[in-house]
Amino acid sequence: MPAHFVAIAIGFLLDRIIGDPPTWPHPVRLIGTFISKSIAVLNKGRFRTAKGAFTLFITVGIVFLIVFIIVAYAYQMHLFAGIIVEGILVAIGLSQKSLRDAALRVYEPLVAGDVPQARTKLSEIVGRDTDKLGESDIARGAIETVSENTSDGITAPLFWAFLLGAPGLWVYKTVNTLDSMIGYKDERYEKFGKFSARADDVLNFIPARITGFLIVVYTWNEGKLSLMKRFTGWNRDARRHPSPNSGFLEAATAWQLGIQLGGESTYRGKVSKRPEIGPGTVPLTATHIKLTIKQMHTVAFVFWLAMTVIGVFVNAVA
Repeated sequence: MPAHFVAIAIGFLLDRIIGDPPTWPHPVRLIGTFISKSIAVLNKGRFRTAKGAFTLFITVGIVFLIVFIIVAYAYQMHLFAGIIVEGILVAIGLSQKSLRDAALRVYEPLVAGDVPQARTKLSEIVGRDTDKLGESDIARGAIETVSENTSDGITAPLFWAFLLGAPGLWVYKTVNTLDSMIGYKDERYEKFGKFSARADDVLNFIPARITGFLIVVYTWNEGKLSLMKRFTGWNRDARRHPSPNSGFLEAATAWQLGIQLGGESTYRGKVSKRPEIGPGTVPLTATHIKLTIKQMHTVAFVFWLAMTVIGVFVNAVA
C-alpha cells in the first residue's frame, strides 16, 4: 500500500510539471478510436440502449484488464519498476497542466485585446458556439471549463486511483471519455449513450461534491462574503444546475470569486438557457480565468494530500 501512495504522488507531480506532451501518443485517443468504431457498428437499428450498455462494459473491461496486467507485471518485476510504471499511468490520466495551459491560451489573447483569437482558443475546449461571444462570455466559458474539469480531469481520477490504483483511474477515464463522446440527450445518442452518461454521473458523484466543498473552504475568497453565506449559496445554486455534478464545481467557483456563471449559451445555433449561479457582486473579467486556475491547483493539492493522509491512516490501523 505505501508503494501505491508513492506512485500516485509521482504521477501527481509529473502531471503538474510535465503534463501531456502534445506529440506523444495518449491512451485516451486509442480509447476514443475504439469507441468511434463501436458507434459505427452498433449505434443503429434496434436495441440501441442495450448496445450502448454493451459498449460501456466491453470498453471499460478491456481498458481495466490491460492496465491491470501492465501494473501487476511491473510490480512483479520489481517494486521500483511497479511504482514508476503506475506513477506514469496515473500522470497521463490527470489534467492539471493541460487544463492550465488550455485556459491560459484563452486568457492571454483576451487580456491583449485579441478577442477573435480568444474565441478561437475557447472553441478548442468548449462545445458552445464562440464566434459571437464578447469578452465576459469568453471568460465565463473558460472559467466554467476549468471549474468542471477540476473534478472531471483531476480530483475524480485521483479519487479512483486511491481506491483502485491506476486500473481504477483508467476505468474512470474510460467512462468519462464515453460520456464525452456519446452521453448526449439528442436523437443520435440519447439511447445509445444512456448507460455511459449515468455511469459517469455515478463515478463523479462523490469527487465532485468533495471538490466543490474544498473550493469553498480552502481557496481564497475573492467575493469577500462570509463562509456561511458562500456555503449556503453554493449548496443552493449547485442543485439548480442541469448536471448532477458540474453544478457543485461551477457554483463553488462562482461564490468564491463573487461572480455569476451560467446563463445563455448557444450550441450549434440553438440557444440554451441555464440558471444563473453565484452572487454576481463582482464583474466577470479575464482576470478570473487566472484566479480559477489558481483555485484548481490549490484544490488539487489539498485533495491529493487529504486522500494520502486518510489512506496512510487507514492502512496503518487495518
